[in-house]
Amino acid sequence: MKYLILALLTFGQLAMGLPEHDPVPGGIALVPLTTDRNAMFDGRPVMMTESKGGYVAVVGIPLSRSPGSHHLDTAEGKVYFNVKGKQYEEQRLNIENKRKVNPYAQDMDRITRERAEIDAAFNNFRPVSRAETNFDLPTEGIVSSSFGLRRILNGQPRSPHSGLDIAAPKGTPIHSPATGIIVATGDYFFNGNTVMVDHGQGLITMYCHMSSISVEVGETVEKGQHLGGVGKTGRVTGAHLHWSVSLNNARVNPGLFLNHGNTP
Repeated sequence: MKYLILALLTFGQLAMGLPEHDPVPGGIALVPLTTDRNAMFDGRPVMMTESKGGYVAVVGIPLSRSPGSHHLDTAEGKVYFNVKGKQYEEQRLNIENKRKVNPYAQDMDRITRERAEIDAAFNNFRPVSRAETNFDLPTEGIVSSSFGLRRILNGQPRSPHSGLDIAAPKGTPIHSPATGIIVATGDYFFNGNTVMVDHGQGLITMYCHMSSISVEVGETVEKGQHLGGVGKTGRVTGAHLHWSVSLNNARVNPGLFLNHGNTP
């Protein structure tokens, strides 16, 4: 197979209307390409968009990804890009409902079933000509937990924080940050009342701990449309919205998608 390394383009010009280029674990790499056909990362299709002089692959980098050289598989061969290291801060939380930290045996069937439903939604790749990536914050409030924190729950290490937490009073409206289709809703063991929106090309957003849900699976939503209200359902310490953004099934920093001036 032909190995292809493209010269780096000026990302100030390349990234207009795209998420911020931040190639770290939990970040996004904007990789310039000469073709839009079948670009894959870890065996998954990646978002593609046309840019001046060619195309750009918008690649979500998993939090578990090691720094170093990585590549896309394309019709023209391997295209390399570099992932930089990043050290996220630690956060310790005390959860009063200990069952939400160490579930009972009878909870595991429910948790396994719900995880499969959530994973299926994150794995969606719906072809669209161009996915909307210029987001607004989905609710008003105070950022209480940033993305990527290494969490310690009741003294026990857990997976890094895969979203952005926005603390707000119960019932505060939650709006879709971009056009999309509702692909999942439910009352989940850990996430509480949850909505998942498919924005196309592997870009999925998730909204957790809601007090109410005002949309249904299969419904098309526009940017700014009401999804429900902030709540404190599931595993929480208080009322807030947990907002996750997933790109090619990698949970990435939601702040990289926010409009200028909306970054928390």
